[in-house]
Amino acid sequence: MDAFETLSKALPLATFVSATHALEQVRAIKTPQEIDKLRKASELITDSMLAAFAAAGEGAGKAEIVEALRREETNRGLQFEYCLITLGSSHNRAVSEQSWKKGEVMSLDSGGNYHGYIGDLCRMGVLGEPDAELTDILGEIEAVQQAAFARCNPGTLGGDMIAAAEAVLKKISNAPHTDFFAHGMGLITHEVPFLMTNHPVAYEGVDAAHPLEPGMVLSVETTMLHPTRGFIKLEDTVTITSTGHEMLGDRGRGWNRGGR
Repeated sequence: MDAFETLSKALPLATFVSATHALEQVRAIKTPQEIDKLRKASELITDSMLAAFAAAGEGAGKAEIVEALRREETNRGLQFEYCLITLGSSHNRAVSEQSWKKGEVMSLDSGGNYHGYIGDLCRMGVLGEPDAELTDILGEIEAVQQAAFARCNPGTLGGDMIAAAEAVLKKISNAPHTDFFAHGMGLITHEVPFLMTNHPVAYEGVDAAHPLEPGMVLSVETTMLHPTRGFIKLEDTVTITSTGHEMLGDRGRGWNRGGR
C-alpha cells in the first residue's frame, strides 16, 4: 500500500488497475525449477510425518507430537508453517490436552516451506494395527483420490477431474461424512487453477472449465469426518506433465504405525 500511494502521488495522471488476475494466470504454470522445489518440499514433509508417527507412542500429547514434527521438518531444511492434528474419534484439529491411545487414529496435515514453495500433505497413523473397519475407511478415501489422479492429465478439464472424483465419492458407504476438494498450489497453499465452488474457501471455481496444463501443481484431498473413528484424510500433491502426472511426496499413504 505504501508503494501504491507513492506511485499515485508521483503519477497523478495515471490510471491504476488490478493485475491480480494476470499474475495468477502466470503463476499457474510452474517452471521445472519451481517444480523441483515443490517436489523437495513434499518429500521432506512426507519424511517428517513418517518419522513423527514412528516416534509417537501411547500417551503422547498433541503438543508433543506437533513439536516433534516441527523439529523433523526444520532439521530437514524446511521452514515449518503449520500442523493440524487429530487423535481418536475427535474432529478437533487444534492442539489440546488430548493424548494418543492404543487403537486410535492420528491425522497429520502439515505445510512446510522450501525456499519459498509450499508442501502441504496429510497422512494417517494408527497406534497398533488397523482393524478391518479402518482398512475399509481409508480404502474408500483412496478410491476417491485415485479417481481424481486418473484424470490429472493435460487437456482434461479441471471440472471433469472433479466430477470423476465426486462420482466415486457418491458410491462409498461413508459418502455423507466425506468431502472432496482440489486446488492449485505453489508459493501459497491456494493458487490457480481455482477449481471448485460451494466450498468453505473464499474463491469460486473459475478455472473448472479450463483444461489442465503441464506445469500446473494441484493439491488433491479427500476428508472423512467419521462419526466414531475420527478425522480420516489423505491430501496429495500432483503436478501435471506432458504425458500425464507426477505424484510428489508419494509415500506413507496407508496406515502408518505409531510406536516408540
